Parts: sequence; C-alpha cells; structure tokens
Amino acid sequence: MLLTEAQLETFDKEGYVFLPEVYSQAEIDVLMGEVPGIFALDRVENVREKTGKSVRTTFAAHTFNEAFRRLGRHPRMIEPVRQILGGEVYMHQYKINAKAAFDGDVWQWHQDYGTWARDDAMPEARAMNIALFLEDVTEFNGALMFIPRSHKKGVIEAGHDLETTSYPLWTIDEDTISKLVAEGGIVSPKGPAGSVIMFHSTLVHGSPSNMSPFDRTIVYLSLCHVENHIRQFKRPEWIAHRDFDPIVPLADDCLMELAGKSAAAE
Repeated sequence: MLLTEAQLETFDKEGYVFLPEVYSQAEIDVLMGEVPGIFALDRVENVREKTGKSVRTTFAAHTFNEAFRRLGRHPRMIEPVRQILGGEVYMHQYKINAKAAFDGDVWQWHQDYGTWARDDAMPEARAMNIALFLEDVTEFNGALMFIPRSHKKGVIEAGHDLETTSYPLWTIDEDTISKLVAEGGIVSPKGPAGSVIMFHSTLVHGSPSNMSPFDRTIVYLSLCHVENHIRQFKRPEWIAHRDFDPIVPLADDCLMELAGKSAAAE
C-alpha cells in the first residue's frame, strides 16, 4: 500500500494523514482477540494507569505475541512509511495504547521525536508513527488530538513530567500550546476500527482522559530510517529497541492466515 500524491501533500503540509478502514474487521478481530490476554500478563512491558487497574500501554508486544509480530511486519504498515522516509526502516518502538472505559488517563501535549532525541539520541526526525485503530475512535473515548502544521516548528522546548500520569513524558507548556493552536487549530481524527493515522514525529499531539463507558485501543508502530538509528541506550530495550535491521514485510494476508488457523483449530 502506497500513498497517493494528494495524501503525501497532506502529510507534508499538515503533519498527518488519516486513512479510514485500511484493515478489515476480520483482521481487527484477530488482533483484538489477543489483547485481553496480553493485558492480563504480569510483564514489565505492561504499564498500568495510576489506579493500578487498567493497562495504559503495552510495549513490544511484537516480541512475545504472534499476531502483533505479524502486524509489525505488515506491508500496509511498513510500505507507506518507507515511502515517506525514503528508504528502509526499523522498529524503534511498538506500543498498544489503551484508554479503558472510565479509567484511561490523559496523554499530555508532546512531540514523540522530542523524547527520542532527548532520551535515545536519535540524530534526526527521520522517524514517524503509524497507528491502527483496534476499536472505534469517537469524540467520547479519548481520541487523539493534533495541532496541524506544528511539525514545521522542529523540536520544541519541553519539561519532563514525572507526576501527572503513570508514564513520564516530555511535555510542552500551556503558553506554547496556546500559541500553536492559535496558528494551526486542533483536529481530532476519528473513525471505525481498522482505520490508520500516519503522523510526523515532531507533530504536537495528545489525548484527553476517557470518561465514557467505551474502551479505546490503538496500536502504534514508531518506525525509523535505518541510517538514523538511536545512539544512546539508557532506556530499556523493550521501550527503545536495539535491532536496527531493516524490516522485511510479510505477505498482505498474514493476519488472515492466523484467522484460518484459529478456525481450523475449532
């Protein structure tokens, strides 16, 4: 799957592109069928909310779950990122971010590359996110919010917030956010499970808490050009990966192969 010229132009101008229903419901069912079991595991990769109840994010699921391993090499996730970054990519980070009903906490305003530069010594912003909705994302259940064109500002000064949520984040102050919003506004792409968002690593974004009775689960692949791999290794390997080999995509039907095996087992 490659982006059209119009989609590439949107990405360059706005800092993101939204692609509805890239994956079928059957493919989503394969992935979501694995999520409860992953969240139930007693693993360091499962970071829970401050309440201690719900999983906030699961790191590196592709290293211990077959369905998510396949998603991490799925051509519909890898090929458009290689197209934008202009070459081979490796997996810098892999996350399943949950917003549990009534318990999913805020993700403060931030830039991902700001963290990757400060914590991992990634040389340039030749990396980006591609996110897949595993559940419907609505105005009620903690949808992502972007500040369009903020990626053109480069790396913005940020403070290390160690208190607001259970996971520390390099966050941007309110005055700066107000100025950025005055220039670019705020958008919040929403859509059905199977939809994909691609966004620039310096695009300022965040998400509110989930006050609704509806869960919201999104899986993120943070992909980096192989020549731009990180130089600092102070974070655990399950957060900032060390395998810089180019990702070799699998066949387009690799998730449905698992659905077929599951049906045969039944």
